Amino acid sequence: MGKYDTQKIRNLGIVAHGGAGKTSLTEAILFNAGMIDRLGRVDDGTSSMDYEPEELKRHITINSHLNHCDWNTFSLHIVDTPGYTNFLHDTRNCLRILGGGVLLVSAISGVKAQTQKIWEWSQQFQVPLIAFVNKMDRERADFLRAVDDMSKSLGTRAVVVNMPIGAEESFRGVIDLVTMKACLYGDDLSGACRVEEIPEDHLPEAQRLRALLMEAVSDADDALMEKYLETEDLSEDEILLGLREGTLTGVFTPVLCGSALQNIGVRQLLDYICHCLPSPIDKGTQYGVNPKTEEPEAREPKEDGPFSAMVFKTISDPYAGKLTLFRVYSGTLKSDSSIYNPNKDAMERIGQIFEMEGKKQHPIEMAVAGDIVAVAKLKVTATGDTLCDGARPIVYESPMPLKPVISFALQAKSKGDEDKIHSALQRLIEEDPTIQIQRDEDTHELILSGMGQVHLEVAVERLKRKFGVEVELKEPKVPYRETIRGKAKVQGKYKKQSGGRGQFGDTWIEVEPLPRGAGYEFVDKIVGGVIPRQYIPAVDKGIQEAMHHGILGGFPVVDLKVTLFDGSHHSVDSSEMAFKIAGSMGFKKAMEQCSPVLLEPIMTMEISVPDDCIGDVIGDMNSRRGKVLGVEPKAGSQVIRVQVPMSEVLKYAPELRSMTSDRGLFTMEFSHYDEVPPHMTSRILAELKKAE
Repeated sequence: MGKYDTQKIRNLGIVAHGGAGKTSLTEAILFNAGMIDRLGRVDDGTSSMDYEPEELKRHITINSHLNHCDWNTFSLHIVDTPGYTNFLHDTRNCLRILGGGVLLVSAISGVKAQTQKIWEWSQQFQVPLIAFVNKMDRERADFLRAVDDMSKSLGTRAVVVNMPIGAEESFRGVIDLVTMKACLYGDDLSGACRVEEIPEDHLPEAQRLRALLMEAVSDADDALMEKYLETEDLSEDEILLGLREGTLTGVFTPVLCGSALQNIGVRQLLDYICHCLPSPIDKGTQYGVNPKTEEPEAREPKEDGPFSAMVFKTISDPYAGKLTLFRVYSGTLKSDSSIYNPNKDAMERIGQIFEMEGKKQHPIEMAVAGDIVAVAKLKVTATGDTLCDGARPIVYESPMPLKPVISFALQAKSKGDEDKIHSALQRLIEEDPTIQIQRDEDTHELILSGMGQVHLEVAVERLKRKFGVEVELKEPKVPYRETIRGKAKVQGKYKKQSGGRGQFGDTWIEVEPLPRGAGYEFVDKIVGGVIPRQYIPAVDKGIQEAMHHGILGGFPVVDLKVTLFDGSHHSVDSSEMAFKIAGSMGFKKAMEQCSPVLLEPIMTMEISVPDDCIGDVIGDMNSRRGKVLGVEPKAGSQVIRVQVPMSEVLKYAPELRSMTSDRGLFTMEFSHYDEVPPHMTSRILAELKKAE
């Protein structure tokens, strides 16, 4: 048996929008549990959880970080997650494997768009949350406003479990509505409190909120409902029973309050984490697929069952190698053993098993169902893979990586770094699958894509720090295309005589436009052998090569049909090369006569913005030549579907952030090519000429 009974394990994430105080709360939890001996602060770089240079520089959480602690016989595995839009993909990966979570809501700013997105993912992965209204000690803090904002923005029934005593500078403690006692704190940041009777001036409000609490918990259980209807009262044990039931089933979300920085209300939160959030046994059976039979497979969270786990994070270190983090769903894993990776159909050797403690690793002998652990130097395992018993294989479904929203061209600062870029980027992609790298065949640029400008800037900083590779980010070139509007019949004739055997190829082609997106079509209408059969593919090849560089700006030519209908040849001087050149010459001549036009890539975007920003965002889209396809209302926000030219949104992420006070989110994918307006064409071509 493991160190803890699986029933006593709690896997929880600390989640919220950026700046809500997640890392400060994690610090306070670890301090109260005795894992650290002083309260670290994010702003002065002393936090034990945010330790990477990129995080210390920006004072934000960029990567999810893990730690663990004990509280009242319970074992807590804690994941401090990012909250800024650029890094939410990491939070999503963590939610997939967590049992429950603490959702922080700022007493000042309430619920933000990122919080709504995290809430949606928690519902998708069936992760129960309890809420903690933080920053009650700060100016403009308003507890009930934050609770009301939760109900409206998240569409949940927010049920108050403890209420603040005072607010802003006068905030000095909390009232527990289950025990109906006041917990008063001093200024020593110790987290210890004096338990007293509720102050007279707070008693009416406490009684009102307790009545609402009893009403909510009675809705979670039929027996409690019956008793409440009869007596209009419930005992402490009955309220606690209903609280747990309501949290696990999602009937409501319990709300507590406090201040992470002042260490007020954190111990009460820890008690309710242990009581309300699920154990791995409460989460129940996990389902997957047998990779060999494709039949459904199930695993119960038992220590004596077949081993299975899911990898949710990879940390790549140039010195220590690769660290793989996974959550154990069933069975037991011991050090110095072998396990099977069904995604890669490979066995992996397990050396030492570690529990993560911020940037440190604590070795342990074994991991059991419910544990979150790490192992080093697995050869083929990647984020999202399943690890299991080779005799009883199973594959768990992992979340698909989010689609990138911004791209930059990547250029090495020195020649020596060019060869190292690819291998270093592959190591980064192991850590963060949302980073994508590809070579643009049209512009010949190396394109780095990610979730936002800060995301890619951080990736570049890591390339330098971890792998010694220095690169620059540049705005990528827009992959324009060229096509034609008109039709033309032209002769392409190549004749060269230079002593001895000459070169001769003569073609007549008709060039006409095809519908947008149809590509290229070549039609052979040669009759009577005027061009021998063996030379016709050469004509086609010459035309296709010429299509790589159009006559307007040298962009690839698309969406046209070429019909080869006549020509002539010479019995001695004709060759494949001659007809290839003739086809190319004919095509270039035809392009000049067919009214060539420029095409630009059009992107489909879904932009989620608060209600009060919708006018600004739609107006901005209209100024970018965007076409609004529709607006769909969601809780507290609107989702705008729009099609807009790529050239207008290359740097949209920071601009949307500015417009919506960091409350807007968007996704973007390629839709189609469309004609560039004439006035824009002349400007684009002028800029191109200037650049050359």
